[in-house]
Amino acid sequence: MNADLSPPNDSGSLPGIIGSSEPMKRVYQLTRQVAKSDASVLLLGETGTGKELIANAIHQLSNRKSGPFVKVNCGALSENLLESELFGHVRGSFTGAVNNRTGRFEAAHMGTIFLDEINSTTLQLQVKLLRVLQERQLERVGDTQTIEVDTRILAASNRDLMDLVREGLFREDVYWRLNVVPVVIPPLRERRDDIPELVTFFLNHYNEINDRYVVHIQRDVVHALQNYHWPGNVRELQNYVERAVVMATGDEFTMELLPPAVTDTSAIAEAVTSGSTAIKADLDTLANLVVQEGLASSAEEEENLHGKVVDRVEKELIEQVLKACDGVQTRAAAKLGINRNTLHKKIRDYGLE
Repeated sequence: MNADLSPPNDSGSLPGIIGSSEPMKRVYQLTRQVAKSDASVLLLGETGTGKELIANAIHQLSNRKSGPFVKVNCGALSENLLESELFGHVRGSFTGAVNNRTGRFEAAHMGTIFLDEINSTTLQLQVKLLRVLQERQLERVGDTQTIEVDTRILAASNRDLMDLVREGLFREDVYWRLNVVPVVIPPLRERRDDIPELVTFFLNHYNEINDRYVVHIQRDVVHALQNYHWPGNVRELQNYVERAVVMATGDEFTMELLPPAVTDTSAIAEAVTSGSTAIKADLDTLANLVVQEGLASSAEEEENLHGKVVDRVEKELIEQVLKACDGVQTRAAAKLGINRNTLHKKIRDYGLE
């Protein structure tokens, strides 16, 4: 992404990052606050929300900005390759190690290292990471010489690391070393006000590199994009805008240029959202009506019946919204207007797992 295309920094935004919604303003504020320190930062967010952009912004705003910014995707390599990539190796330490190699931590000396998808690392590798986190020391694979590094560590995860700790898949001591300052990056569905600005940005970007002139956007396009649930977040939006620029025959971004995933479900998503709100508002009215019809003979029975009606309707509502959201609980919780933990409890209580 070309940072030079970014709009002027008039809303506290960060270089190369688009969006002026309230959720993003909170991210900007926390990012600027933590950037000047040397504290480890854990970036949390779904795939495609822009964790790498925030990591880069932290580095650029830090006192280490003149040093290297080294990125490592921990989920892209096997355990052995990742260990060599991070810590380096000496010649002959394993088959194929024909030369000494400097690891990424050494390469990031006096700068910042960004460990993306840290949740993908194994428990064995996390033991070695802990030493670097605590002591800023490491040993290359196959070597006994201790190397000291002065490197700031940023990490990112698309899963809740504490959940992995509870499951025994992530070391708790490593978690607390990484999670000095957590920065939660909201998914695109929670910052829909930013979508028009993002679309304009990506249009300008892809018009420039493709020598096109798609500058007008149909109102229905914006409406459809803002009602879509965005499982792929900003990265998915970027993909759709690029395709629209390439496929457009004129200067207008029309509904025909959107994929069926957006055009076929936008109305459904909107109906589910508005419908669920209306149903929730009428639950008590429905229950009271049943009671008034004389189906309960005592105050205690009225109370029990009221609760059963509410539970039955709520269960069916949650089931319908989960189906509309392909079983993704974070999306379903957003449509129902409740937090994820509450939804998870209700799913368990109603036997919808």
